[in-house]
Amino acid sequence: MLNIHPLWGTSCVQGSCLAGRLNALAVLTNGEQAALARIEERTRTLRRGATLQREHDAVAECYIACRGTLMSSVLLDDGSRQILAFLYPGDLVAFPNLVYRAAPETVSALTDAVVAPLDRPTFAGLLQDHPRLVALMLASQQIERVELTDRLAAVGRTSAKARVGALLLEIRNRLRVLDGTGVKSFSLGLTQEEIGDATGLTAVHVNRMLRQLEEEGMIAREAGRLTILDERALQRAANYSDRRAGLELDWLPQGR
Repeated sequence: MLNIHPLWGTSCVQGSCLAGRLNALAVLTNGEQAALARIEERTRTLRRGATLQREHDAVAECYIACRGTLMSSVLLDDGSRQILAFLYPGDLVAFPNLVYRAAPETVSALTDAVVAPLDRPTFAGLLQDHPRLVALMLASQQIERVELTDRLAAVGRTSAKARVGALLLEIRNRLRVLDGTGVKSFSLGLTQEEIGDATGLTAVHVNRMLRQLEEEGMIAREAGRLTILDERALQRAANYSDRRAGLELDWLPQGR
């Protein structure tokens, strides 16, 4: 059952935002939903611009995004920043922390945000008590890994317009999972510099590409919202592959 959690203000399943996202892959049992809801009872609040963790920090937990928008990034040798992912409610944040002593990425809040810590002992308990739930979490991370591979492979290999268009489609598809509908209009909530750091472009170049996509009738922007007007044309221009389609999850064990 979908509901609106009074704290998070986004679609959740029985009080869990992560359950809301995983439920798009497989319908969770009451026990799985309750297990996630218990984890998300303990939260940490971040102000816009705050850093949740920095690269090389000692870490012992990952997080579930409950509200707001965050980003993960790494600092390159020349001092520039490569944004790896934009993170929304229901996303697993800094998941590699479970297998590393030191954080491999920086995580920052792009808006006021709320996260729920998920430490290693709790994750080990989920693995023992709810193996299908952990399998779904790993499957979700693999989808995101392939999306990241697509985007990083495109840097230097595709046009600037293709990179920006693909990122817009990726974000829209991630938000669509939360919304549960075929949403075409959404609040992007990103600066042109942030889009540039995710696509290997300057802010000036991003601005030019957004204007070009508008002039060609693929998107529209108004009052901070972006609307996809011609999805097929945008997919062609972006050489975009929807990595959330065509999944094979028949191997999952039974839920508990």
